[in-house]
Amino acid sequence: MDSNRYHFELARSPYELNEYFNLRRMIFCTEQGLFQDSDVDSIDDIAYPIIAIENATDRVVGIVRIYEPEPGLWYGGRLGTHPDHRRGWQIGKGLIYKAVTTANTWGCHRFLATVQLQNVRFFQRLHWQTLEELTLCDRPHHLMEADLHHYPAGTEVRPAMPYNLYSTVQYERAS
Repeated sequence: MDSNRYHFELARSPYELNEYFNLRRMIFCTEQGLFQDSDVDSIDDIAYPIIAIENATDRVVGIVRIYEPEPGLWYGGRLGTHPDHRRGWQIGKGLIYKAVTTANTWGCHRFLATVQLQNVRFFQRLHWQTLEELTLCDRPHHLMEADLHHYPAGTEVRPAMPYNLYSTVQYERAS
């Protein structure tokens, strides 16, 4: 697979944000049934959305969010890839790399994520370790931590907060 087929960036435009939320809804509500109608929650008020874009079509084909609940502690979440683009792990790997290197650029000292059980081995191959086994939404997950030595800081400029997604797109919060 061509390594230049996709690029990874912060979602910024109303179109990108709309596609980001639509893909999240398709993956986490419709496909996986983890949430009823919406997976939007209060974390979205402080999260930075990251998207994978297919270069040939400009389609958003992957998503993840990152957020800093306390200085230096970052989390990633809502990682997903469009079903039509799940061949191989290129998109997931690119999203994880963009998420952790971006947070590392912005002062990350620890980067954590809750990972669905079926994805734990993939994360381990990308230099993550399990800290704890959890159950979320009645499904097994692992709380995992990235080895920041494998995710060097980049050059991404941190947008001013609030990076309020609701000023450009409106979504119902999950109940």
